[in-house]
Amino acid sequence: MPRPILIIEDEQSIRDALADLFDVAATAVTAVATLDDAKAALAARPYDLILSDIRLGGKRDGGLQVMAAAGLLSPEATVIALTAFPDQDNRLASLRLGATYFLEKPVDLETIASVAAKHGIASSLYPDPPAASVQTNATSA
Repeated sequence: MPRPILIIEDEQSIRDALADLFDVAATAVTAVATLDDAKAALAARPYDLILSDIRLGGKRDGGLQVMAAAGLLSPEATVIALTAFPDQDNRLASLRLGATYFLEKPVDLETIASVAAKHGIASSLYPDPPAASVQTNATSA
């Protein structure tokens, strides 16, 4: 059964690159651009991995709203917060809302794939990851 992954990113080139990274047989990728689409996707099914930009469509807290919804609708998901604006307030709010990782853009795809692999989620760079390890709240620069 493919592992469900949700990608929320308003920049199409980044969204497409992330979707391509996880476009493997072992995953089922849903990629959306808006907060409303993210909420609809979260309401439709639980996800194992959620990657969300913090600023969506110019809204400073759009990604934080996604994380709050994910905490209710996909509480077991590994959540990766992505941001080009890595201030301490965003970092703390993301972690409070359940982000497992807080990564600063630009972040290379290998880093994202490596984080996913630690949680047993396949990607084109790590097609056969080990079984999922215990989830912890960690951050990365």
